[in-house]
Amino acid sequence: MAEPPGDREVRAAGMVLWRPSRSGIQVALVHRLRYDDWSFPKGKLRPGEHRLLAAVREVAEETGVHAVLGRPLPSARYVQRDGRPKRVDYWAGRPATGSQGAFEANAEVDAVKWLPVPEARARLSYPHDAAILDDFAAGPSGTVPLTLLRHASAGSKNAWPGDDVDRPLDPEGAAQASLLAPLLSCYGSSRVISSVTERCVATVRPYAALTGAKLELEPAFTVGCPEADPAAAAALLAAIVAEGLPTVVCGHRENLPPLLAAACAALGAAPPDDAALHKGGFWVLHAAGSRLAATERHYPDGD
Repeated sequence: MAEPPGDREVRAAGMVLWRPSRSGIQVALVHRLRYDDWSFPKGKLRPGEHRLLAAVREVAEETGVHAVLGRPLPSARYVQRDGRPKRVDYWAGRPATGSQGAFEANAEVDAVKWLPVPEARARLSYPHDAAILDDFAAGPSGTVPLTLLRHASAGSKNAWPGDDVDRPLDPEGAAQASLLAPLLSCYGSSRVISSVTERCVATVRPYAALTGAKLELEPAFTVGCPEADPAAAAALLAAIVAEGLPTVVCGHRENLPPLLAAACAALGAAPPDDAALHKGGFWVLHAAGSRLAATERHYPDGD
């Protein structure tokens, strides 16, 4: 039996938006006129909208700031005033470099305040928001993302008559690549490194075009390539981690689990128990210095 509409969980996304100041970290709180409360910028997902995109969109709408996502924070779960359960997924986030957005009061949010963390905690209207802020304050504010991406759908190897290096994305894969470009850009601009195969290159090409990044080809990350020695690939990924720059690496089903393990080892952490990715899926490892602060896994069509 289908559940009553009133019992379906409401999905929303938001951000603990932060910025440095002379006195330390400040976070942004919004005041909602309808409820006369102070909370983090957040809002409901639109039909079919990915939660990463929703978090960035809602922050822009409610604060005027174009933000870049950082590490994921705990989700808040509570019951709305209408009795429906609600889940809000949160990330740490900072204004994008060069963001010149300005807040404009509207019917939903009439004020934004940037406050030091202790003052923000005292101003928050709800205990679940205070818990989210406590988690943010307990960890690093700024982190660097390393994204490990499996190429999008490319049909069957056995059905492709040519060299497997040249096997292209199929229509489903092309659609996934188009969806991935704005999703990956939620974490800002990154260095882009790809296996030399066409299916990997085509997966990250839209993102590189969107952000203006140079697309680098790396034989060491290419399945079936003589240069793709596992030890050499792991060493190269460890060197990328040590550079401490936002980076997207696109690879294959076969080599992404060991690459994920190598990245986690370089950051002093064990890899996730379930490292597998479906086509077009990606892991984001959030590094703070030489340590792993958080991991998350996403797919272009949602989670």
